[in-house]
Amino acid sequence: VCVLSPAGPTVKPSGSASLLCLLSGYSPQGALVSWTVDGSEVKDGVLTSAEEEKNGRYSRSSTLTLSKALWEKREEFICTVSHDNVDQPIRLRKSECEG
Repeated sequence: VCVLSPAGPTVKPSGSASLLCLLSGYSPQGALVSWTVDGSEVKDGVLTSAEEEKNGRYSRSSTLTLSKALWEKREEFICTVSHDNVDQPIRLRKSECEG
């Protein structure tokens, strides 16, 4: 499983921030994605695509959209991929992407 996190969030004019977690080239299918913000699992604002298959390999993406206020209040965002009984957390600390 290859998980990519953005260098930073996409902040939209509407005042929301989006974080993207990409999974590609895994097999067998069945990868699950969850998001944790400052230690608490979140489900609101999460949109995870259906798995797509190409040549026996699978891919999917998951986007976490937060309000600007929530983005400003929180520090650590974790996308955790669960696949084949292995959990792979990818951490994004806000302080690492603000200049």
